[in-house]
Amino acid sequence: MAAQRAYTTHPLVLRRVTVRRVLQVTPRMRRVVLGGEDLAAFTRDGISRPAFAAPGFDDHVKLILAADGDVHAALPAQLPHGIEWTPAEHRLTRDYTPRRVDQRAGELHLDFVVHGEGPAEAWSASAREGDELWFVGPKSSLRLPERLDWILLIGDETALPAIGRFLDERPLDAPAHVLVTVSDDAARQELALRDGDTATWVVAEPGDAAALEAAVRALPVPPGEGYAWAAAESRALLPVRRYLQRERKLPKDRLNITGYWHREEATDPEAEGTADAGAAAQSPAQIPSPLPWLAARAALQLGVVDAVADAPGLLPGALAARLGVPGPRIDVLLPLLATYGVVVGGDDGTGLRLGPAGEELLDDHEREEYTGHEAELLLSLAHLAPALRNGTSPWRLASGTTLLGTVAHDAERYGELVEECEQLVFLLDGLTADPLWEEVGTCLLTGPGSASVAAALDGAGRRPRLRVAEDSVPAKVLREHVPAPDRIDWTAGPADVAVAAKALAHRTDEEAMQLLTRLAGWTRTAVLVEASRPDGLSPHAAEAALHAYAATGSPLRDSAAVAALANRSGWEVERTIALGWGAEATVLRRA
Repeated sequence: MAAQRAYTTHPLVLRRVTVRRVLQVTPRMRRVVLGGEDLAAFTRDGISRPAFAAPGFDDHVKLILAADGDVHAALPAQLPHGIEWTPAEHRLTRDYTPRRVDQRAGELHLDFVVHGEGPAEAWSASAREGDELWFVGPKSSLRLPERLDWILLIGDETALPAIGRFLDERPLDAPAHVLVTVSDDAARQELALRDGDTATWVVAEPGDAAALEAAVRALPVPPGEGYAWAAAESRALLPVRRYLQRERKLPKDRLNITGYWHREEATDPEAEGTADAGAAAQSPAQIPSPLPWLAARAALQLGVVDAVADAPGLLPGALAARLGVPGPRIDVLLPLLATYGVVVGGDDGTGLRLGPAGEELLDDHEREEYTGHEAELLLSLAHLAPALRNGTSPWRLASGTTLLGTVAHDAERYGELVEECEQLVFLLDGLTADPLWEEVGTCLLTGPGSASVAAALDGAGRRPRLRVAEDSVPAKVLREHVPAPDRIDWTAGPADVAVAAKALAHRTDEEAMQLLTRLAGWTRTAVLVEASRPDGLSPHAAEAALHAYAATGSPLRDSAAVAALANRSGWEVERTIALGWGAEATVLRRA
């Protein structure tokens, strides 16, 4: 069973605060203390909003700024339950960890690394009493395991707010072993250490992966059950993740590693999220070649990246022997891999090492772009032209069957769909708060988002009896992701309501209508949870329609398209619940 980290979700609310005071914590850290009525429960546009809550030591709030200074034009739309990120050309967002939340004083403390670059650091440098700031979040809080013998807290200067808050508030009573890399000794801070805690400070340049890895490896290995939390520059964390997973053997549910900033994409190491989430993607001067992507995919499939990571200094001939591939064939691949920084060396007798791009490919999430379900969808677009002519899906032309036909018999592929739906749990407040649940005793779930729906119902205190209407392979995969699977009836049957969560996203129109017809045999009320438009914060929003067409042979289905499928299947649309981030829940009643 796949280990899952536990989170508590929070309602997403747009809040306005003002600067109360600015403090200089160290020469390298500036603290801005914010306050305002929006930190308490308040009412806006006739809708009551809960008080601000950020109970987790590494919670994130998203600050909203604007490149042109017009912050109000950059604000997202507040929904009754959730946020919709409407398009805004000049919007800039940055994620920050609250250093302190003082409910009694009505204050929120945010710490900013002083480095002279980036819009958030610039805002903090000019912040004066009374200045306005808008933010959203947090969307969730990490729940640590209840019983631990120790915890590692690893990071650079951007992680100090989270580390400091952990030590101040102590969410668990276990010795904490802290490791922080700082650019100079002036960045050191007083930490609330207890007996049994340790603190190690290492002076290194921001983003120095070698220094961070060496320092982590030098830490003693405490006995017993432990947990490792790490936050720093994303590439610098890759060897740390590999070491903790492969050599220290920490399971995934005892490991939380987050890239707070990216050295190349943004040179400003602001606390978390330095990528400009709101800026439009820049068009390249010419259409890029697919060859580097195909070469990286082949390198992962053959094991080149792992082999070089495990044995740096391999000569090309030794690498070929290790992989069981004749040397002349590997030589076809290596020059292109070297050109794009997947590997370096190999042609001067020094042996092969991973380059910056290769180090990124050590991360499981990065690999998925080249070897996972998304990569297979991308490859199917080689058949886009005939698919558009024939009105079918590129996937069907590439594989000989529909995407549904593939995932229904492939546990690994269906598992990827389930994992893609994990973020759905943060968007379901609007659905779980709907009055329809007041009369629901039994709920039938279907679709890869079923696990998220089950978790959201549980988190909202909704306790209907749950059934799952899935075939053998999808049901087996879902059992590994839903909370308390033993409380669920894994056979389809009559229910007060059926929720199809992302069940249409891998179905053709014909298959979607077949599912809706099946649901009509079990219930008079159904809810379809689907993405009806691209996520407004995604830099890949323009690709959403093409991905949808590759999978289903239909463009991304908006509200009108979903309603048309429902009507053709004997359902009537009662209402639509906006969930945010482009997602909607469509409530259907049998005609």
